Amino acid sequence: MSTQHPDNVNAPFFAESSEMGGEDEIQEAFYVFSHLDCEEQMWDCEGKEVDSFVVKKLLSKYDWYFKEKQLGKDVFLTLRVPNPSVEKDEAKILLETLESIPRSFDTAKLFYKNDIPPIYEVILPMTASATSLDRIYRYYHDFVVGKQHMSFGSGPGTLADWIGTFEPERINVIPLFEDLEHMMNAHNITREYMKDKDLAYQRVFLARSDPAMNYGQASAILMNKAALYNLQLLEEETGVSIQPIIGVGSAPFRGNLKPTNVDHMMEEYASVQTFTIQSAFKYDYSHDAVREGIRALNDSRRSKAMEVDPKRCEEIIAKCSASYREKIVRLAPLINEAANYVPRRRKRKLHIGLFGYSRSLEGIVLPRAIGFCCAFYSIGIPPEILGLDALDDCDLDYLRQVSPHFDDNMKDALQFMNPASIKTLPLKVRMSVDNLGLDYEINEEHRKITSLIMENLKNSTGKGMEEAVLRAAHLRGFLG
Repeated sequence: MSTQHPDNVNAPFFAESSEMGGEDEIQEAFYVFSHLDCEEQMWDCEGKEVDSFVVKKLLSKYDWYFKEKQLGKDVFLTLRVPNPSVEKDEAKILLETLESIPRSFDTAKLFYKNDIPPIYEVILPMTASATSLDRIYRYYHDFVVGKQHMSFGSGPGTLADWIGTFEPERINVIPLFEDLEHMMNAHNITREYMKDKDLAYQRVFLARSDPAMNYGQASAILMNKAALYNLQLLEEETGVSIQPIIGVGSAPFRGNLKPTNVDHMMEEYASVQTFTIQSAFKYDYSHDAVREGIRALNDSRRSKAMEVDPKRCEEIIAKCSASYREKIVRLAPLINEAANYVPRRRKRKLHIGLFGYSRSLEGIVLPRAIGFCCAFYSIGIPPEILGLDALDDCDLDYLRQVSPHFDDNMKDALQFMNPASIKTLPLKVRMSVDNLGLDYEINEEHRKITSLIMENLKNSTGKGMEEAVLRAAHLRGFLG
């Protein structure tokens, strides 16, 4: 699943500027289908100006391609909608988006001369209850589609008689779990949502970036592992195919999925059905490497989730997240200052809501996940190391047991460490890095750039900062 996460250093060749938006994203959807062989594009309807005519634009502009590849059958467009329980100022965009689904159906029906819906799934971010999912499901069925059966005015007939039928009759709602409480309870929320529905399958989306930012890298790994195992048990219990999606980026802190690391990721998350392909994966590697990475994902078959002890996971998460948050509060002023120089890659509004969205913790406001990560890497402090000082050897052994590529991912992160920057952290944090016992090599060119950035932040000049941030990002292969 290609997404619109702005973690790329390089703008794609078709973009009008370094900040993608509007028609760029229409072209991007065509590009990932036709040139990269992605099977699905997530269309983000929250946090930006929404183009609800995406189906019409794709079919009219690239008709020659979509005559061969049917939207909704061969390639897929999945809408990510605002959560009205959290994003109050965007709540009505949800209703507008749901209303656009039958209109897109009509467009596709005229184009393809059949009844296959081009859009039939939506993703609900920050899912906190089965009720929030059910409301979307019911609203679409009862109000968007249901109103066609109503008669109105003085004349005979129904709304459908006047302007035509509303299809598809139903949509699938995909929960996106992002915080600790609800990710650890994802199986129960999903079970509750499914209980009165006749479903052939249920997709469940697990975040990876925001859990890392909110609770630390080790916590994020364990949250995902526990959720995936619990979802597998739910599939066995209900007989309904549960198909997990995991939201991973190219930065090690945000999941470490890049074209050169696909095999490791499929081993790490063996039960995942769908991996997100974010912007750095698509635009910061060679075209051939990107296509080969996506081909490997498309050709793979998922297997069983690794068995984990959820209570043991929760114990380690509690220790790690407490230490992690303590460090974040201390480092927040430096991170916020460095984040001022992180370039934007997509036209986005600010979100509100969870710590992961408002980025507020104990009175401290933080940037969003990509700017947050970029700021840390730019000053030579890989955020992966924060929180590890709270874990003992038994905790680390368990983490390595359930995450077979934990050490590989840490080595990928530690090459961007600047020893001079690490010396500003408490001794216990520095010792936790040594305690990992890993053999890694620091990227010397990256270290030099981060030293310049730290010196510049210390002197508060700002001169050449954005250029330095981009130079370091080029070496990493991702912005944040």
